Amino acid sequence: MADEVHGLPGFYATPAGRVAARLLRARLAAIWPEARGERVLGIGWTSPYMDLWRGAADRCIAAVPGQLGDAPRGQGGVWVDEARLPFADRAFDRVLLLHGLEVAENARRSLREIWRVLAEDGRLLVVVPNRRGMWAHLEHTPFGQGHPYSAGQISRLLTRHLFQVERRDTALFIPPFGWRPLLRGARVWEAVGRNLAPRFAGVAVVEARKSVWAGLPAGEKVLRRVVAEAGAGAPRRPRDGG
Repeated sequence: MADEVHGLPGFYATPAGRVAARLLRARLAAIWPEARGERVLGIGWTSPYMDLWRGAADRCIAAVPGQLGDAPRGQGGVWVDEARLPFADRAFDRVLLLHGLEVAENARRSLREIWRVLAEDGRLLVVVPNRRGMWAHLEHTPFGQGHPYSAGQISRLLTRHLFQVERRDTALFIPPFGWRPLLRGARVWEAVGRNLAPRFAGVAVVEARKSVWAGLPAGEKVLRRVVAEAGAGAPRRPRDGG
């Protein structure tokens, strides 16, 4: 059972939360500068970030998994079961997963559903707490909840679930404290950290593309059908003249 995340709206209303959102928004905008005419889905707690693309996107929806504790209705978008997203196959061109994977009750099933709702050649952008960073080890922020990952771990997880990793990035080098003098130097912390200690960022950011050649979406019924067909043996070739 995944940990329940509390205080997401409250955190983003604090000075530290506003600075964290600003720094993360800068990295997300650098990776996805625009999404003109595309269909964008945010999964987790993505409301502080979705307006990066809402103006130009064809559709922009924020979906909040039920385990995100006290995240209020109306502020975060539609509530969903992460293992059974209420969207059609190939309904979105891009998915942002933030405050989601690290607290997923079943990361494997969650990634299967994301693969299913992504269009062919669709893109997934994952933000997770970096296990080497300070933010993952202090529970007073949402980044200190759930299961942290290194960039290598999240990349391998995505590869196993039919995604092709195309880019890795980092963010949040400022220590996770609300001291105003510290927050005023956030840009300096970010620049110095990216240059001198990238492995110790607060979050790992990974962009991946849906791989349509790696296999079928791994729903249980699909898996059983493929295994049964494989076990039946290859069809016989007709004899000459048959």
